[in-house]
Amino acid sequence: MGLRPSKVAGQSPHMVLGLESSCDETAAAVVLRHPDGRGEILSNVVRSQIDEHRLYGGVVPELAARAHVAHMDHIVRRALGEAGVRLADLDGIAATAGPGLIGGVLVGLTTGKALAVASGKAFVAINHLEAHALTARLTDGASFPYLMLLVSGGHTQFVLVEGLGAYRKLGGTIDDALGEAFDKVAKMLGLGYPGGPEVERAALSGDATRFQFPKPLMGEDRLDFSFSGLKTAVRLAAERVSPLGEQDIADISASFQATVAGILARRTGQALQTLEVANKVLVVAGGVAANKVIGAALREATAAAGAQLIVPPPALCTDNGVMVAWAGLERLTAGHMDGLDFPARARWPLDDAAMAVHHG
Repeated sequence: MGLRPSKVAGQSPHMVLGLESSCDETAAAVVLRHPDGRGEILSNVVRSQIDEHRLYGGVVPELAARAHVAHMDHIVRRALGEAGVRLADLDGIAATAGPGLIGGVLVGLTTGKALAVASGKAFVAINHLEAHALTARLTDGASFPYLMLLVSGGHTQFVLVEGLGAYRKLGGTIDDALGEAFDKVAKMLGLGYPGGPEVERAALSGDATRFQFPKPLMGEDRLDFSFSGLKTAVRLAAERVSPLGEQDIADISASFQATVAGILARRTGQALQTLEVANKVLVVAGGVAANKVIGAALREATAAAGAQLIVPPPALCTDNGVMVAWAGLERLTAGHMDGLDFPARARWPLDDAAMAVHHG
């Protein structure tokens, strides 16, 4: 199974359809690669399932999978229509094969394989984390190597991106992902879902110095994160001042957000110090990257380290088909395609060993 020379090897594949369904976005996009390597987004269709899951305060896997089944075909048709292309015009089909909610991953992966068979096009199975890692090459022309900080609902980690398929995880969360922590804090405070934007909105009128929350692991010389203890500290603070008034909620939100921003900035500074290259670049990906306070803290940290900061547009930081299509283009250009026996994976770490085993 896995990577073998594709039928487009030696040529220059220039157009791929990308499918994404690893969590609660059903997405498809068509991306064009010009001969000089530049990418052009021809279409980007994303259907969010937030309304379906809001009632439950989080993503319900079974509901997510059903929604993908109901909408994927329509999303694909829209993506092709908006790009003004037919399946016959494509060089390949790329689909997320993991990591993610297995029911959702299966929908996009199976659809991608079926389209590849029906059209006789190359098929590429994409690691969702690799798609995030490579997006900056589409949006900003980033050159290898660079450091990626992925901060999303399911992942918080530093990855050294050394080349296509060459990734080294430098550190990550030992418990909750940061997006998950935002969701849980929002729930504690009676705010809506998804939690990130709700906490950020509440924090606008808050005093970020009122509550002194802990910064777990900060005294240790490692690039890992822990948000479980911080989340507990927020709960205890909320219980201390209960019943919560509007200002209490704003102050807790602001204090939590400031603490998180401080943690990310400190770790980013440490991570950039480990890079032994002349031009240091930090790429930030994932939905949490849209948070303005966190963004400002990361700008300060990268500037202090003499590094360049790249944050793709918000629509390309959250889950989308563009990043999958682009990763497919990168892989096809390198002469790789995957077999139809490539499995869906709930877990698929982004590191050299895992990528070699599953794409080898």
